Amino acid sequence: MFDELRELYQEVILDHGKSPRNFREIDHAKYHAHGNNPMCGDQLEVFVETDDSGNITDASFLGKGCAISVASASLMTEMLRGKNIDEARRMFDGFHEMCTTGAENALTGVGQEDADRLQVLSGVSEFPMRVKCATLAWHTMNAATK
Repeated sequence: MFDELRELYQEVILDHGKSPRNFREIDHAKYHAHGNNPMCGDQLEVFVETDDSGNITDASFLGKGCAISVASASLMTEMLRGKNIDEARRMFDGFHEMCTTGAENALTGVGQEDADRLQVLSGVSEFPMRVKCATLAWHTMNAATK
């Protein structure tokens, strides 16, 4: 069972890494930031657009990076739509904790569907150098929305 789950996670990471969703610039985005990981050279720009109520209507990214970095950015941009900025920050906190500690219950403040999708990156906690890859887009989004 564990091997099947790990294989499924790898497939999701490879799919998002090779065919990232929302890989584009949002012209005149309300929130925008650059992020980079000097350890491996990953570089991302994150764009977030909100409506007048502060709900995220669109999120995207541009840049280059490893499969984990790109997959994480792709998944993040899909999940941010419909959330407000506070919810996005709670997602960041839970995701960061999961990646750094391996605690699967770190995502309790996130909806179950989103938590299930983010679990594909839970294995990075076993590889400290990869944590920065997985969290780069999230740190960039968090910085952009402050």
